[in-house]
Amino acid sequence: MQFYEFKLPDIGEGIAEGEIVKWLVAEGDIIKEDQPLVEVMTDKVNVEIPSPKAGKIAKVLAKAGEVVDVGQSIVVFEVEEGSETEKTVPASSAQKEIVRQKIPNRGLSERAILATPATRKLAKDLGIDITQIVGSGPEGRVSAEDVKRTANGNSGKQQRTASALVSKQSDERVPLRGIRRTIAGRMLKSTHLAAQVTHVDEADVTDLVLLRNQLKSQSGVSRITFLPLFIRAVVPALKEFPYMNALFDDERQEIVLKKYYNIGIASDTEQGLVVTVLKEADNKDIFSLANEIEALVEKARTGRLSLDEVHDSTFTITSVGSIGGLSSTPLMNYPEVAILGIQRITKKPVVKEDSIVIRDMMNLSLSFDHRVIDGAYAARFLNRVIENIQKPNSLTTR
Repeated sequence: MQFYEFKLPDIGEGIAEGEIVKWLVAEGDIIKEDQPLVEVMTDKVNVEIPSPKAGKIAKVLAKAGEVVDVGQSIVVFEVEEGSETEKTVPASSAQKEIVRQKIPNRGLSERAILATPATRKLAKDLGIDITQIVGSGPEGRVSAEDVKRTANGNSGKQQRTASALVSKQSDERVPLRGIRRTIAGRMLKSTHLAAQVTHVDEADVTDLVLLRNQLKSQSGVSRITFLPLFIRAVVPALKEFPYMNALFDDERQEIVLKKYYNIGIASDTEQGLVVTVLKEADNKDIFSLANEIEALVEKARTGRLSLDEVHDSTFTITSVGSIGGLSSTPLMNYPEVAILGIQRITKKPVVKEDSIVIRDMMNLSLSFDHRVIDGAYAARFLNRVIENIQKPNSLTTR
């Protein structure tokens, strides 16, 4: 028998890493080629990877919750001799050679250290050299308890820090995994790399509300929200103001003006915020947009989105109107250069033709990258969007 080391494959779309969500097999299982092997999350999408071969699961190298790079070994198969293998090692030592990592021990010797990323981080936070700990787990694996015991045995500042951390038994620690981890990374990149500014204005949407009510009574679509109407108002404005429909390439220091209009829709799910993408939105009418939005939102909530359905957006709209809130500062969906936030509709007294009347009013929040877009340009763009909204009959024509 031989051992075959399977690495996380290149799933495409520029994906460099993935999080192991769930193993669909266990060590010792006999599996067939193309049998579902593991669920991996990449860019907010769960991808089910099939087994590349038939054989026996000898060793799972990446546990659920671990983030692994493309090309990193995640599982070892026991296969028949003569099978084509990506990498084989002698049967007598395969598992040990694969799972152990050689780490320099202060120049004195080398010792295999087994520990999860969380345990290594705990040791680092407590100022503990993990290479000096003898693990109590299987094959000498260093556990969090091993680190804490070592920390408690130290004196001075290390001991006080360890005691403070260990004594908080009532705290609940939630690992940053899955969609929440992806959101955290993207939001951090968005705030660190872009010079974000938010411009807020108010729109009279009384006629838009009337139009939406009329459309709801028409057949052919199960649910009409305000989103397809806003998409129809935004796309012509993007064509008039092309720098709003752009990406910023930090590596090459270039502004990429996109010649197509793929609108991202921020969807609230139980797992977190997911941006689905309506491709070529300028070629779709209100009813087509409404049906596609409903289908994408349902897929987002049930975790059935494909990579294509969350990639390649050029401008994003986020709506919190149904939840509430007068104003917000939405963070851009980097590397896009702008995002439009739709707020709650409220009835307000306003002055119209020198008379005070009650109208349906809504605040709009436009966040943009000031490296690419000046404030006046952004204001003119939002003015155009508002003009389109306040002439809603134009939104129903192609």
